[in-house]
Amino acid sequence: MTTVEEERESTDHEGWGEDGEKGRALSSDPFDRDVLPVPKGASLSLLRSLLSPRRRRVWLAAVLLLLQQAAVQAGPLLVAYAIDHAVPALRDGAHGPLIAVGAVYLGCALASGALQYVFIRCSARIGQDVLLDLRGRIFRHAQALSVDFHERYTSGRLISRATTDVESLRELLSEGLEELLGVALSVVYISITLLYLDWGLGGAAVLSFWPLYLLIRSFQRRSMRVYRKRSTAIAAVIVTFTETMNGIRPVQAFRRERANDARFRELNHRHERANGDAILEMARYVVSSRLVANAVVAAIVLWGAYRVASGSLALGVLAAAALYLRRLYDPIDRLGMFLNSYQSAAASLEKIAGLLAQRPSVPEPADPEPLPPRPTKAPGREVVFDGVRFAYRTGGEVLPRFDLTLPAGQTLAVVGATGAGKSTLAKLLARFYDPSDGRVLLDGVDLRDLAMPELRCGVVMVTQEAFLFSGTIAENIAIGRPDATRAEIEQAAKAIGAHDFVAALPDGYDTDVRKRGGRISAGQRQLVAFARALLADPSVLILDEATSSLDIPGERAVQRAMDTVLRGRTAVVIAHRLSTVETADRVLVMADGRIVEDGPPDQLIAGEGRFAALHQAWRDSLV
Repeated sequence: MTTVEEERESTDHEGWGEDGEKGRALSSDPFDRDVLPVPKGASLSLLRSLLSPRRRRVWLAAVLLLLQQAAVQAGPLLVAYAIDHAVPALRDGAHGPLIAVGAVYLGCALASGALQYVFIRCSARIGQDVLLDLRGRIFRHAQALSVDFHERYTSGRLISRATTDVESLRELLSEGLEELLGVALSVVYISITLLYLDWGLGGAAVLSFWPLYLLIRSFQRRSMRVYRKRSTAIAAVIVTFTETMNGIRPVQAFRRERANDARFRELNHRHERANGDAILEMARYVVSSRLVANAVVAAIVLWGAYRVASGSLALGVLAAAALYLRRLYDPIDRLGMFLNSYQSAAASLEKIAGLLAQRPSVPEPADPEPLPPRPTKAPGREVVFDGVRFAYRTGGEVLPRFDLTLPAGQTLAVVGATGAGKSTLAKLLARFYDPSDGRVLLDGVDLRDLAMPELRCGVVMVTQEAFLFSGTIAENIAIGRPDATRAEIEQAAKAIGAHDFVAALPDGYDTDVRKRGGRISAGQRQLVAFARALLADPSVLILDEATSSLDIPGERAVQRAMDTVLRGRTAVVIAHRLSTVETADRVLVMADGRIVEDGPPDQLIAGEGRFAALHQAWRDSLV
């Protein structure tokens, strides 16, 4: 059953634009709904916070790479010395200089290999620690965000942030950074060495960087747009796949396979085209950079040859310059690969930063206020709605003005037509949302002033569809109180009436209920949820249409469990079936977010109001 509140929330999800503005209309294109607003500098701030705890290892890796590049770039200098000095000395019978050059060259090669090995180990450890930290942050932050965020930002997109986008960062950290630092150090070393060998050759090489720089900047701008689109495209694919698999029963029941296949094929093609655009941009860059590099090398070598012929340049210097120029421009292709990884990672980091920048709409209080002490045998706590107004993001008040006092220990049944505001009332009491105006009080304390752990211990909600996690029945019941003993878990199940069906399972309380509790029936899942709530022992219990999806035997079993779990606590029962109202002390009839009838069930049944009509219609349906 879909309520008006749920429809409004769904509409609100559709109205969440790329720039984060409320109420902005979007197309049905999933590409348009993936980008969260990113504060300026959030990506760099996130990267800095990830690397800051590891700054010593980062500096160590930088020093190792600095030394390794020094060893690598010594080679052409040694070649120049050998040609201009060691070989002429060999004609005079002096073997020492050439042997020394060979030994130093061998030593540099060995040192380069050893330093690169240590650098790779160090940088890999840094990268793995960063990714471990980032995945943990995404998971913890997603759990901390309020319900309204999860109702508009699908789980598939969260999965994409924690998998595909983090994987893009892994490629950058494990491969790209070494390429970037290696190329940057090569450029610095080689430029300085060429200027040292010959000002003319060095100056020409440095001036040639300008067209390459313009080429790189152009590639960077174009590819950033492509990789943003590609990151969004794969998220859309994951979202569609996740939603289809989660809804596989209605998909097969209503024969949605062909329509879903067509939609998935379209999204898959969009992802393919985005990948193709990225490859095309890379191909343009590689071809252009090689053309510029080869032209520069040919021109400088030709000029150097004329200078050697004229006697103004030593042959060894020209040979070293030619080797350095090849080393200078060969990494340009690798720089393109790095930019490829960098642009992909930058787009992913931007999306992750946008997610982590989201703040809960239901925040923790800065200075929490404790609840008054509750006597051991006290029957729950008093609940007061004081001038509460509430509207979902799309506008239109669901609760225009709501005042209600629920004494401690009283069971209140809330009934009304679809869209009357019943579920909104429950969500405000559970503080999944905060009122737009007014206050919700628990024993005189505003819910916004309560620390979340204390609020969640004091107010527990059992929903229409009892959600069970993969794991054993005992583990699912223990969610109500993680420190409970096995005896306490079984006692809660016995009190609810769940013990007999649990004991009949193959492994009893150690039976794995599997995904979403699919191994047991809906009624049995609801009994487990009630046992979980009883074990938590809250002072206020909310039952949001807890029997509406059950058959008659399941409903009766759950109603017996309700009698146990409601005893001795304040309760709000959102009633779809009027059979659940009979145990209530008081009935609230709502329409358009307002209270239209309020009183004991017997008194309202005896009258001629809405509840009496609803009750009579229900009795007639049983005949």
